[in-house]
Amino acid sequence: MKPGRFSYEAPASLDAALDSLATWHDAAKIIAGGQSLAPMLNMRLARPDHLIDINGLADLGHVAVDGDRLSIGALVRHHQLGHHGLVVQHCPMLAYAAETIGHYAIRQRGTIGGSLAHADPAAQLPLAALTLDAEIELRSATTRRTVPADAFFVSIFTTAIEPDELLVTIRLPLRQPHEGWGFRLFTRRAGDFAIVSVAATLARGQGAAIERLRLAIGGIGPVPVRAEHLVPAEFATVLTEGWSVGVAAAVAAAVEIEDNERTPVVFRRELVESLARDVLDDALERAR
Repeated sequence: MKPGRFSYEAPASLDAALDSLATWHDAAKIIAGGQSLAPMLNMRLARPDHLIDINGLADLGHVAVDGDRLSIGALVRHHQLGHHGLVVQHCPMLAYAAETIGHYAIRQRGTIGGSLAHADPAAQLPLAALTLDAEIELRSATTRRTVPADAFFVSIFTTAIEPDELLVTIRLPLRQPHEGWGFRLFTRRAGDFAIVSVAATLARGQGAAIERLRLAIGGIGPVPVRAEHLVPAEFATVLTEGWSVGVAAAVAAAVEIEDNERTPVVFRRELVESLARDVLDDALERAR
C-alpha cells in the first residue's frame, strides 16, 4: 500500500517546527528516522494531514554532560547512542540497549526521540529510560516541561506528549561508582522485538550492602514497569548466597503479566525469572 495524501514541510529551526505543530495540532505527525511511522503511513494506520520533518534540526542531535546528567537530543540515532564515548562512559546500559535494536540499517536511521515517542511496550529504549530514571523534555511554541519516564509512558503507543508538543531532550543520571548494570531480552529471531526484556542497575555499598537496586521489565503489559518493589525484604538490602536466584524467583512470581493470545503468561513468567537472574548477575559483576 501507499500513504494517504498529506502535505510536507522540513522546518529550518526548532521554533518553526513548534509553530507548525501549534497550527496543525493533532492533524500533524513528526518524522525523524521514520522507522515506525513510515510503515504505519504505508499501511494507512496513520493518516496525518501534514508531515513535519525535523531531520534538519541540528540542535536536537547533541550528546553532552550537563551537571550530574547526560543530555541527549531527540535526533541522536541508535547507532550513535551505541558508540558515543559519553554514552558508553556514563550510561553504558543505554549504549548496549541501542545496539540490540533491529538491524544495522534501522539503527542508522532510528532515533532515541522517535523510539520513546512511539512507546512500543516491547522496545528497548523505553525500558532503558524507565530503568535509568530518565527525564524527558517536551516543548511547544509557548511552554517547556519535563516529564519523568515513569509518568511519560501512559499505555501502548501512548505517551504524555500533547498534540502541540515535541520531544526535544532526554536527560539521564550519570552512572555512579560501584554501580553495575544488566540488560537482557528474549526474541524469536535476531532483530525481532523482544517477547520479554529485563534491565537492572545495582549500586553496592560497603561489604555486602546494597545501596540501590533498580529493576524493570518490558513486554509483559502495555508499558514497561519497575519491579524492585517486588523484591522481598530479606533480599532488599544485603547480598547473600543465591541472591540473584531468590530475587528473580520472587519478582517473577509476583509481577502482573498481561495475557495475550500469542505468548502464554506462564511462558513469559518463566522468561522473566530467567532473564532477571542473568541481569542481576551481570549487574553484580559490573558493580565490583
